[in-house]
Amino acid sequence: MYVLQYRTKEGVSRRKTIGRHGVLTVEQARHVAQQWLAQVGQGGDPLAEHRAIQQAPTVAALAERYMAEHARVKKKAGSIRPDEYNLRCHVLPTLGTKKVAAVTRADVAHLHHAMRDTPGAANRVLALLSKMFTLAEQWELRPEGSNPVRHIQRYRERRFERFLSAEELARLGEVLTEAERTQTEYASVLAAIRLLIFTGARLSEILELRWEQVDFDHACLRLSESKTGTKIIYLSLPALEVLYGIERHEGHPYVIVGREPCAHLVNLRKPWGRIRAKAGLSDVRLHDLRHSFASVGVALGLSLPIIGKMLGHTHVATTQRYAHLAADPVKDAVEKIGVTLAAAMHGNRQRESVDAHIEHTL
Repeated sequence: MYVLQYRTKEGVSRRKTIGRHGVLTVEQARHVAQQWLAQVGQGGDPLAEHRAIQQAPTVAALAERYMAEHARVKKKAGSIRPDEYNLRCHVLPTLGTKKVAAVTRADVAHLHHAMRDTPGAANRVLALLSKMFTLAEQWELRPEGSNPVRHIQRYRERRFERFLSAEELARLGEVLTEAERTQTEYASVLAAIRLLIFTGARLSEILELRWEQVDFDHACLRLSESKTGTKIIYLSLPALEVLYGIERHEGHPYVIVGREPCAHLVNLRKPWGRIRAKAGLSDVRLHDLRHSFASVGVALGLSLPIIGKMLGHTHVATTQRYAHLAADPVKDAVEKIGVTLAAAMHGNRQRESVDAHIEHTL
């Protein structure tokens, strides 16, 4: 066995194993010893550095700390679950055993590329890693400004906006009514879906709604916490009718009750899958009910700022996605004005044909 004994600049005696005889030649062992002694001469401590590397936290340890000190403290349950899933299914199998300080941009890029077939999921994992390594810098587990996610370009995601037509809403209403009549679906499921339709609220805002947040006197929901902070959701008469029709349970805080005592409903996706299948809406997600609420507002001529206020958007750009829905009404209005002006300019010669055209566009 080849061993180097040296003293640090503080005078502490150290012994560090170089390697086994037979695995290393004398010349190779001597070369390593010379390199270490050079480090010692410059104030270094090869043994202490080796121990620091061995004891350095892994990405798995960073993930555990991220969940304990950041996610579970500062994020809502609806955001915690995706983090847990992405860590368990994507990050830890690939990077879990690597030392936090040793993860490179190439490592992250490789993981991101491996998920290229699901660009949205790949980008969520990238965002999660970015936050984790930002915290790693704050916790002094990596040098400042060394986040390996920097300069990795996210995939372009195609936004999918699905809106229910009047005919589709009618089919959905029939299925909900039939499920209520036959009691084939849990009452809380039907109430939750109706509230999603009539309020445009987010899924978590309805599932986690407490009776103390329902203000019947002022016809609104007063949410102390939502994705965008404190929020008021005003209630239409149909929404109020749904709330009035929900059976209240003694001592139960939640509006949409789950099957466990004093817990809210947590799984709406499976029953929604059954309901949308019966209504012939296999491509409609629960979140699309929120989009449909907004689309009806646009069709009624409401302004984008008003719609954004109703939905609780904090950024104008978020509401702007609905701008294209107003294109047809604007186009119709321009057409009507143009035809009217043309009629005035040409006198009565085209009056009958113009009037017929306007009637057709209406």
